[in-house]
This record gives sequence, C-alpha cells and structure tokens, in this order.
Amino acid sequence: MKAVRIHQFGGPEVLTHEDIPDPQPRKDQVLVRVKACSLNHLDVWVRKGLPGMKLPHILGSDVAGEIAEIGEYVTGFTVGQRVLVAPMHFCGHCVKCLSGMQNKCREFTVLGNGVDGGNCELIAVPWASVIPIPDALDFNQAASVPLVFVTAWHMLVGLAAVRPGQTVLVLGASSGVGIAAIQIAKMFRCRVITTAGDEAKLEKGRALGADFGINHYKQKISDEVRKITNKEGVDIVVEHVGLATWDESLRSLKSGGKLVTCGATTGPAVGLDLRHLFARQLSLLGSYMGTMAELHEVLGHVFAGRLKPVLDRTFPLKDLRGAHEYLEKSQMFGKVVVNP
Repeated sequence: MKAVRIHQFGGPEVLTHEDIPDPQPRKDQVLVRVKACSLNHLDVWVRKGLPGMKLPHILGSDVAGEIAEIGEYVTGFTVGQRVLVAPMHFCGHCVKCLSGMQNKCREFTVLGNGVDGGNCELIAVPWASVIPIPDALDFNQAASVPLVFVTAWHMLVGLAAVRPGQTVLVLGASSGVGIAAIQIAKMFRCRVITTAGDEAKLEKGRALGADFGINHYKQKISDEVRKITNKEGVDIVVEHVGLATWDESLRSLKSGGKLVTCGATTGPAVGLDLRHLFARQLSLLGSYMGTMAELHEVLGHVFAGRLKPVLDRTFPLKDLRGAHEYLEKSQMFGKVVVNP
C-alpha cells in the first residue's frame, strides 16, 4: 500500500510518500480502507520530534473509510461498511479501561502518536475502535470529527460540568477544538465568547453560535471579557493555546471559575500566582482527549446534526507535505483533510 512515513524528525520535507507492506489484521481486528484522514497540530509536534518515538512512523489521528476485511473473532460489521476510527489506543483490559476511563490507561495514546496512524491506504484497528457512520456524513466530514469533538466534549461536559446559562470563553475560534467547543457550549444554551486573529475568523465563529468575538491581536482578552460580562468574568475558559494566552485566560475567570486546558500550542511553561488561585477559588483542570463513552455520546449529536464538522481544505495524501505547510501557516478555519 501507499503510506506517508517519517524516517527522521524535522520539517515537512521529512514526510515520505512510499510503498510499504499491507497491514495484516489480527483475528480481533478490522482492516479499514482509508478514505480520509484529518490533520491535527499533534501531527506537527510528532513530526518535529517527541521523546520515545520509534521510526519510521505514520502520522494521522482521525480516520474515516470503508471496512476492507473483518477478523475471525469480530461480529457486527460488514465488508464495505462506512466507518470512522476512534482516535485512541488503549489496552482494553486494565482497571481503568474496564471502568470506562480509557484515557487514564497506562497504554493510552493518540492514534498517530504512540502507534501508527492513518496517513496510509489501509489501517488495522481493534474492532471496538470502529464506529459506523450515517450516509449523510461524507468521509471528509467524518474524519473532521473524532479527536477535536471528543476532546472538547470531555473538557466542557466531562470535566467542567457545563450548565445552561453559563458564560464560556473559547480560545481560538478557528481551531478544531475551538469550533467544537463553541457548538457544544451553545448546545448547552450558554453565552459564548470566542477569540481569533482576524475579523473573518471571528465572523465564522459567530456563525457557529458565538455571541461575542475578540480579536486577540487588537484587543486585550480579559478587558473585553470584563466589558461583556459587566466585570463579572466567565464561568469556564476552554484553553489550549498555552503561554501566549494563559495569563489572560486566568484574568477572564470569575470567582469560582474553571479553566480547562488540553494543549500548549504556544508553549507549556506558564506562571501562576497561588494567591489568586486560592483567594478567587479557581479550578484548573487538565484534559487529555476523552473516553470511548464520551466519543459515542458526542458522535450521537454529530450524527443527529446538532453538532457539525467544519472542513477547510483537502489535499491528496501524496501531498501531505503541502498539507503540513498549510496547517503551520494557521490560516485555516476548520479541518485540513488528506485523501489517499
């Protein structure tokens, strides 16, 4: 089959389109013919180099395609069935997995990070990771959903316990997590404030349901939040930017507010004055993707049309370098998808 692998760490030039042997699925696995695989910033970080990574390696966390082969022990699926693949790897038999907390499993990793991903024509995955998709959702849309929507759902619903009537600040309206979080917060009938670097992206954020937009290049986020909330602040901040926005995110919280973070795109080393933390009774919550139950829950809303994937642009798999270069320019609004 054709696949794009990295044999060394570096820039987009290390992505190599090549022929490799077809994967041989185990008896408890399903072989999926990949039709679409969306990019995440995780792909860039892995490509540049993460500790412990074995090379050569296939990137790609979000896969949609058709079942090509079914293992002997697997039931309930048919060859040719349209599916997406859960963007996670876990052991399936430890106490955490059996308790439904797969993202706390010692073997837990994101597809395309600790294990090979979907930048290829065929991928063998455990049957529990395979989820049928409705006809109304095309492969590009389906590949735009799993990682960012389960991440945003776990952040807002699983950890921050979002409730109707709350005010939620979502950093990065144009990012995958931002797009998902805006929609989820609005589905819970919250007032949503979002941020972006230009007016076009802010307008698209409003079209998704955001009530207010802040241009973080021209306006100070916490000052604008105070104006919008009559100096009260927000109940929840959805943070994934890191160093560049951390202080502003904390200042934007009301007393008793919650900051939930899943990433550090601009850097992981942030400061914290503990006096503000305990005096204002703030909650800081770390989030790592989500569970299989949460994935199925949020997909139910996507399949019903209450939450919608947003696609920015597609590339052929053989031009994955071009897709990475485009992603790193941060000009997109929505998901960048490659098609084998």
